Amino acid sequence: MLFILVSFIILALLVKHFAWGPVTKMMDARSEKITGDLDYADQERSRAEKLAKEREDALKNSRAEAVGIVNKAKESGETQKKSIVSDAHSEAEEVRQRAKSDAAKAKEDAMAGAQKDIANLSLEIASKVISKELNADDQKSLIDSYIKELTVNESK
Repeated sequence: MLFILVSFIILALLVKHFAWGPVTKMMDARSEKITGDLDYADQERSRAEKLAKEREDALKNSRAEAVGIVNKAKESGETQKKSIVSDAHSEAEEVRQRAKSDAAKAKEDAMAGAQKDIANLSLEIASKVISKELNADDQKSLIDSYIKELTVNESK
């Protein structure tokens, strides 16, 4: 029994000297690697959270920019609409004034033409009346012939 006890102590000392140091080194190295990996994982997680926050902020900013762009486009569209409507109204007013002026001119021309025709007709009737004495039937036929001439001249 003494031999087994001495053998056990010698074996324990040998294991401590040759195996215990490398095993504890290996365990310490493994512990340091795990700690390093956990620290790296924490750093990566915080970096990922930071990137996610930056992306969320960028998304909010892009939404705000999109709303701003849409609002500017609406304002620009309203401005163009008002400008186009204003231009159309002024152009329509100009056309209306031109048409009114043209109608007045045409009316004046028609009145002048009618006045001229009436003056010519009166002169012709007066010259015919002066050149011959008319009875009632002759007067009626003379007036009818002048009315026919007047309608023929107007159609030309």
